[in-house]
Amino acid sequence: MSITDLFSETFWALTGNKIRTALTILGIVIGIGSVITMVAIGQGSQAAIENSIAAIGSNLLIVTPGAQRGAGGFSAGRGSARTLTQADADAIKSTVTNTSGVAPELTSRYQIAAKGQNTNTSVTGTVPDYLTVRNVQIATGTFFADSQVSSDAKVAILGPTTVTDLYGTADPVGQTIRIRNIDFQVIGTTVAKGGTGFNNPDDIVYIPISTAQRFLSGGTYVSQISIAAKTQKVMSDVQQQITALLDQRHKITSSATADFSVINQADIAGAATSTTNTLTLLLASTAGISLFVGGIGIMNMMLTSVTERTREIGLRKAIGATNGDISRQFLMEAIMLTFIGGAIGVGLGWAAALALKQFANVSTQISITSIIAAFAVSAVVGIIFGYYPARRASLLKPIEALRYE
Repeated sequence: MSITDLFSETFWALTGNKIRTALTILGIVIGIGSVITMVAIGQGSQAAIENSIAAIGSNLLIVTPGAQRGAGGFSAGRGSARTLTQADADAIKSTVTNTSGVAPELTSRYQIAAKGQNTNTSVTGTVPDYLTVRNVQIATGTFFADSQVSSDAKVAILGPTTVTDLYGTADPVGQTIRIRNIDFQVIGTTVAKGGTGFNNPDDIVYIPISTAQRFLSGGTYVSQISIAAKTQKVMSDVQQQITALLDQRHKITSSATADFSVINQADIAGAATSTTNTLTLLLASTAGISLFVGGIGIMNMMLTSVTERTREIGLRKAIGATNGDISRQFLMEAIMLTFIGGAIGVGLGWAAALALKQFANVSTQISITSIIAAFAVSAVVGIIFGYYPARRASLLKPIEALRYE
């Protein structure tokens, strides 16, 4: 049987019962479309997390307060612990080498009011080094200087989301905002980083840390200390120096009793990547179940087709068709079903991923690799689930097939 004859027979066989063929293809379409969509969601989430981690700074180390609980674990009260002070940050800046910036932070949420508008947002007291350490860029106006930190100046820099909430499209520089009934003059705004939720880096107000400690918190403790290493190669060394310095200052004799933790940005990225990879695998596996069900549907259809066309198979064998001809014909039908379903499924999955990104604000990312993999899976499904019906058809004996009622 020539290739042309094989394709011709496949076409007529599949169009002979259009409804059954369409329903069988639908199973593959749903399976492939689900896999494409779920993988796109997983990869989009991973890319969004990686971008968020990269946006917080370069070669970043973060010292957080609170008692440790095993390797990398913390007690439940870590977020409200007050075991880090401004003096710790000053000691790190003056003692630890190979750093390009040290920025203590004191962060809490407050109600902010301005011109009849108000919003609840994060207020971070910090120092000018924060710009370098956390990769923050000024959009309009300026950031506060060391002299304003020293003088407890009541000045503020607004993130773009806070600007929109309080002033809409107007320029807030030179305006006044109120935090806990204290007036702060707005001297600048920052460039958007992108983000949503409770820890949105654009929904923020920056003020001098000395001002935050004196007028808002009433103490010298800090929420965390961010340190930027000069290069990625020296991050481990800088981390060791910080740990040794704070162990000495806090009189820590064992890591089990440490009241602080030094987090490496690379460790954060690694943990996030591992989590999103697991999520992607879970989503793809869940969607793969529908693809498996679609494969069973193909096998069911092909077995039914073999039964219905038993006399046809006997006739073909009687006029000279070989077992290989019969097997290739039915296998080609199964592969064609999955190929058509795979092509439609890829288009449907792509459209679903784009729709989720456009209308549901879900991060999605479609890669060529996932599309190629989807087509490959379609072919494999067709071969695996079409092999048994094709072999069964090829092994029918001509005389018995012709007698079949």
